[in-house]
Parts: sequence; structure tokens; C-alpha cells
Amino acid sequence: MKPVHIEFILNRKPVSADIPADMTALAVIREEAGLTGTKEGCGVGECGACTIEVDGKAVNACLMLGAQLDGTDVLTVEGLAPEPEGSRPGPLHRIQEAFLDNHGVQCGFCTPGILMSTHALLNETPSPDDHQIKKAIAGNICRCTGYQQIFSSVKAACTPEDREGEAV
Repeated sequence: MKPVHIEFILNRKPVSADIPADMTALAVIREEAGLTGTKEGCGVGECGACTIEVDGKAVNACLMLGAQLDGTDVLTVEGLAPEPEGSRPGPLHRIQEAFLDNHGVQCGFCTPGILMSTHALLNETPSPDDHQIKKAIAGNICRCTGYQQIFSSVKAACTPEDREGEAV
């Protein structure tokens, strides 16, 4: 099978790769780009562990072909927080802070996908209601938290107080 050439933006940086035509976007991100924050859970689009943003929309990377990344703008969990300066880690994104503050993280396997679903939601709807939050994270399975801490974390991340003009 002839390789496919793709070029896209990944976490604000240009990427160019020649990949097998049947390679998934998840494999491109993990194997070609070396970004392992995006997890493979079920491999069939049911668990949401592989959720990334493609052109601002939450997408299951395991269901998308890598060739479909061509010409897109992709954000993974590694791209959420601002770039660190120097050798010290940079600050966390406010969504990541909200998950830490509200105990929305336990084993952490599902967390990257839920963070990306939350980010896509808040980009589209900065102050979502409870139904919108439930709908946005419905595609993410968590075996540890019972979802209340996750829901509270998303609510805290979208609290409009002190967020005027702040980018998601």
C-alpha cells in the first residue's frame, strides 16, 4: 500500500508525515508524533479515551484515519497548557486546574479524553448548562470516579467569574 503524505498543525506546530493509508489518527499522534497523552481504550469509539480536537471539534481519534488529519488543526492534551519557558514546566490550563481542584482525576486513563471533550465544549459554549455538560462528556467512560467529580470539575472550569476575555 502506497504511503499517504499529510501535513497538519498539531498543538500549534506544523507536522508533515508519510503514513500508511490505513493508519488511524490515534496511531499518527502516538506513534508518529510521539504524543502518548491520548490513550487507546476500546479502539472502537465507545470509551472516549482517545478524544482529540480537530478544527475545534471533539473527535475519537481511533475512528479517524490519519489521512483525514491532512490540512487540519489538531489539539491534544499535551497542547492544552501553555508552552513552558525554559526547563521548568509551565502552568496548567484552567480546565486541568479545575479537575485537580475538584478531584476529577483518579487513575487518569480517561482524563485526557475528558479534558479534550471539556475544552471543545467550552470553546463552543463558554457557560454550558447541566444538560450540555452531560451531553459533551457522555462519550467518555470513567471507571473510577462515578462522574460526580468530573461533572463538578467541568462546572468549575466554566464558571464565568474572573474568566472575562480569557481564552479557553
